[in-house]
Amino acid sequence: MGTWLDHDLTRALLYPYLALAFTLMVTVFHHRSLRRNRGELRAILLYFVFFFLCFLAVPLALILLTAASPAAFLRSAGLTFGQAGRGLLLSAIAVPLCLLAAFIGSHDPALRRQYPFAKTACRTPGVFAAYEAAYLCLYYLPWEFLYRGLLFLALLPALGLAPALALQTIISTIYHFGHPDSEIWAAGAVGFVFGLVAWITGSILYTVFIHALVGMATDTFIYLRGRRPRPVENEP
Repeated sequence: MGTWLDHDLTRALLYPYLALAFTLMVTVFHHRSLRRNRGELRAILLYFVFFFLCFLAVPLALILLTAASPAAFLRSAGLTFGQAGRGLLLSAIAVPLCLLAAFIGSHDPALRRQYPFAKTACRTPGVFAAYEAAYLCLYYLPWEFLYRGLLFLALLPALGLAPALALQTIISTIYHFGHPDSEIWAAGAVGFVFGLVAWITGSILYTVFIHALVGMATDTFIYLRGRRPRPVENEP
């Protein structure tokens, strides 16, 4: 209780800021807006940078500057190994499920149109690998810090499990609007699942791994399908 009360100033600054950042990310900083005047790959990488700044770098700065105990606040937001045994077990169970989901998703024409965000990243293996590394560090890490950390674990003491789960799931699903319908429905389902994983482990690190695995594997399967040699028809 004391830890929660000690961070009133941090929350008073952080959550209004996040509302503003969310608004900016779905409007002027969204990749659809950034593509209008830029090449595709440059626009998407810039989108990742804005995502990282808005949902990880600036929140971290606010926490470090205003929290009575920044380390305690960050632990409450899941930046800790938490219950490592549970986390590693759940991660191991998730690996085949994620790869199967990614393989199935890579056959969906709507998902192939959506992913990878930057189709030009598939031009060479080196560019694709660098793009996926940026995807992990600049997108998936801040994503989980925002939704499973700041909007779920950090709010559990005030809201309780069910309301906090619902809040982060609803907001993360809203962010998927404009994506294929199948992905929007999946976002609603996995929002609860990822939230429960974060709750069971007390950490966002395992949801970063699981979420990134399914997304990056989907990109990779789509990339490999695109590089598969097409059969040459025999001329009559």
